[in-house]
Amino acid sequence: MVRTIDGTEALTADMTAWRRDLHAHPETAFEEQRTSDFVAEKLASFGLEVHRGLAKTGVVGLLRNGEGPAVAFRADMDALHIHEQTNLPHASRNPGRMHACGHDGHTAMLLGAARHLSAKPNFQGTIAFVFQPAEENEGGGRVMVEEGLFDKFPVDQVYGMHNWPGLEVGKIALRPGPIMAAYDIFELTLTGKGTHAAMPHLGTDTILAGTQIVNAWQTIPSRSVHPVDSAVVSVTQFHAGDTWNVLPATAVLRGTTRTFRKEVQDMVERRMGELAKAIAAGYGVEAELRYERRYPSTVNEAAATELARRAAAGVVGESGLDLDPMPSMGAEDFAFMLQQRPGCYVWVGAGPSDGGRNLHSPHYDFNDAVLPIGLSYWVRLAETVLPRAA
Repeated sequence: MVRTIDGTEALTADMTAWRRDLHAHPETAFEEQRTSDFVAEKLASFGLEVHRGLAKTGVVGLLRNGEGPAVAFRADMDALHIHEQTNLPHASRNPGRMHACGHDGHTAMLLGAARHLSAKPNFQGTIAFVFQPAEENEGGGRVMVEEGLFDKFPVDQVYGMHNWPGLEVGKIALRPGPIMAAYDIFELTLTGKGTHAAMPHLGTDTILAGTQIVNAWQTIPSRSVHPVDSAVVSVTQFHAGDTWNVLPATAVLRGTTRTFRKEVQDMVERRMGELAKAIAAGYGVEAELRYERRYPSTVNEAAATELARRAAAGVVGESGLDLDPMPSMGAEDFAFMLQQRPGCYVWVGAGPSDGGRNLHSPHYDFNDAVLPIGLSYWVRLAETVLPRAA
């Protein structure tokens, strides 16, 4: 049974309005100017100390209530390059941009928490409400850390949250250790000798070499990774040739890998290079692999996860907790903050994911029924991780 905080009804109406306004005006990585202005104005109206400029459009609101420890709560603000197909009244007014991951809801819930806690600060210490840009692909969390987030706003712990389609509304999932995977990208360039398609013996076939490499890379998770570990190697692009009757001199393969442990990440990168070069050489082709590490694995610290569990149980009850969710091979740049400070990242149930209601779908819309649950979690978390006000 869900137990939301007092005053939820009025706050939910406001959060719904905020969320739908943000949804109608999505902005992508490092371009969240209107969103940043919206967040800063709300925080200032609640009486918080507002700081801007980290990672271009990031916003930090400080709420101080006496002496005590400090904690950071983080929400992401950016949208995706997707053409929305919901036909909702609050659908995107910015063509080719869409809040298809629920960051509009994350922002609204954290704003709601800031408003409630500023009016009823039942804690001692400081809360830094961190509104982060560019979570999708561009690493805004990394940039905020590199630009001194935790130097300018020293905190003892950091916490994050994401809505999770497929998890029932009224459920919260969390676990210590890895919960989201590391996310890397790669680009393999194959260079051979182009030739007429009718005379393949006069050239070296980059397409043939590339197809063999794609197949060989799939043996890395099954034959090079320990069976109890996890890894994914996905080739998502294969670009070669311009006409029907020419074997091209070059081919380019791109894609992504996902892992949880650094040792596995290191091994996957090494084996990809070894296999590509060996197979390419066998076909008389040169191979050059560019491998870029984007996001590390999102790893929850045990003690912080226990505090988050207690706060979540105060909202959804023990029966509403999933304490052993299967980690996701998706990635999250909140990981960069967790590398600097202990903390916990939770999933809040968003209901069924069928009918296009999954993350990154052009038919997705954040489930507003989650708003009072997320708000209540943030408030209970503040009261759990910080001392109660005297």
